[in-house]
Amino acid sequence: MRRVTDIIPSDPSATPPYDSIKLEHSERRLRRKVLRLSGGDEVLIDLPQTTTLDHTSLLLLDDGRTVSIIPAEELLYEIRAKDPTHLIRLGWHIGNRHTPAQLEETRILIQRDHVLKTMLEGLGATVTNVSEPFFAEHGAYHSHAHADAGHALLAKRS
Repeated sequence: MRRVTDIIPSDPSATPPYDSIKLEHSERRLRRKVLRLSGGDEVLIDLPQTTTLDHTSLLLLDDGRTVSIIPAEELLYEIRAKDPTHLIRLGWHIGNRHTPAQLEETRILIQRDHVLKTMLEGLGATVTNVSEPFFAEHGAYHSHAHADAGHALLAKRS
């Protein structure tokens, strides 16, 4: 089985990737896993820390070939607001529930959850079913574990 040795930026002038892998948002966040490529081959990715694979990067294999990362379409809610201030308030309510969200200038995307849909509609949002790739924001504590002594909730108070 081939191994992933690095994650490198995509280069349009380079040799085209030999294969690709289509992954949902949650599947693009990993550390160690066997991945099945679109062509059926399997590769092992074993990174020193948990990483989110970016769709503009390539997986570099131990034989020098590359694999492109394709974000899979997901079943999402598109949330629209009455105005920018309303959109900010809707984003606050979504964040308060620790829900992964893709924040854009005129809309927010979240994974489908009927409870959140009901809440958002009750707050005056327009919620529409869409199917597209999902690129959620990473949380403030994304770079380290919540049990880490540096976590804000675990900091010693004087």
